[in-house]
Amino acid sequence: MKSLAHHKEALRLAIPNILSGLSVPLLSSVDTALMGRQDSAAYLGAVGLGGVLFNFIYWNFGFLRMGTTGLVAQAFGRDDTIEIAALPFRALIIALIGSACVLLLQVPLLNIGLSLIEGSQEAEALTRTYFSIRIWDAPATMILYVMMGWFFGMQDSIRPLIITIFINIVNLTSNIYFVQYQGLDVDGVAYGTLVAQYSGCAFAFILFIHKFKSIDLQFHRKAVQSFSKFKHFLNVNRDILLRTMMLLFVFGFFTAQSAADGDVTLAVNQIFIQFIFLVSYGVDGFAYAAESLTGKYFGAKNKIGLKKSITVCFFWGFILSALASIIYFLFGDQLLHVYTDQSDIIQAALPYLPWIVAFPIVSVACYIFDGIFIGITATKSLRNTMFISTVLFLLTWLLTRQYGNHGLWISLTLFVIMRGLFQWIWWKRNIPQTEASQ
Repeated sequence: MKSLAHHKEALRLAIPNILSGLSVPLLSSVDTALMGRQDSAAYLGAVGLGGVLFNFIYWNFGFLRMGTTGLVAQAFGRDDTIEIAALPFRALIIALIGSACVLLLQVPLLNIGLSLIEGSQEAEALTRTYFSIRIWDAPATMILYVMMGWFFGMQDSIRPLIITIFINIVNLTSNIYFVQYQGLDVDGVAYGTLVAQYSGCAFAFILFIHKFKSIDLQFHRKAVQSFSKFKHFLNVNRDILLRTMMLLFVFGFFTAQSAADGDVTLAVNQIFIQFIFLVSYGVDGFAYAAESLTGKYFGAKNKIGLKKSITVCFFWGFILSALASIIYFLFGDQLLHVYTDQSDIIQAALPYLPWIVAFPIVSVACYIFDGIFIGITATKSLRNTMFISTVLFLLTWLLTRQYGNHGLWISLTLFVIMRGLFQWIWWKRNIPQTEASQ
């Protein structure tokens, strides 16, 4: 019965996270489909290039969500209401500083990003248009990271789901309006995202204030400004930032090499990245559940609950990944037509479908372990295992580059396998005995 209770607890947190997570790549899939029906592959490539640039910028600030989740979950587990109330405001300070820096440095960030990614002149020009509009959603995006992280840490996955659905509805309707009815292209997609992010940020603040007051939390300025607490918050998030930078480097390198092979290869890999994101955002539902649950049980010093929550999250993560692999095996060809109606892109994509079929199964372990390490704030191990896997990714690419795009997919597949393997080894040898005291 206790085991069943842990399954229910994990599913209660994971299912809203899965629905919330899946809506993100589904929305980007709409963007891909809208651009995939333009008269040139450069439009699709521009969305892909723009997405990579924003991934580099925004995902580097993903620590605002992940670090907040882990630390709030631990405070929740030990019933530390002062810290629960202080943590989101510490994170908001960093969010506002970070977004101001991004806006001030937007021109060099764009130029550096495009210099590292070799695309056609048409794709680059369209990417500049997309970037110059969407960059202004930086404050809203980073504040949303903080709000989502706080809700997850509070074992609340319903409000993040409501917020995400709201944002995606606004984004979807805005994108269709700007592209289909106003005749815009990549600038329409950018405006749609801008409108959605600020709308979602305002909505998230309303929900945050309501929950903050409903559980009778009190704002304590001295607690927010506590030097030791702020230092610990920064140390945890520094390691998450370094881990994220390496992850983004891998996917940025993957996209850059795709672009160097031409707009068709870039378009093919952009479509398949959507396939991967669909699975990763789904499995991340259980990774997020692992963050919340392991953080709570770790904070409460409940070793049995910690172990059972990990087992349950792995179980359901593997079930979902296996289901995704079966769907891609049976319907991968048909799914390609959802993203584009250009026959040259579809024909070029078919030889790479086996990689997409295998990817969900081989990547699930690293997703769940990410959630575990974040939940107990074992961020040094998270950083170190990512570093080793990134080095192996580059070595594999050097050895397989003569195989072209297949070499890229070999490298990316081995990368996620190694992440999961090294995380498991590190967990077995180090985490319970050493970093559990962080």
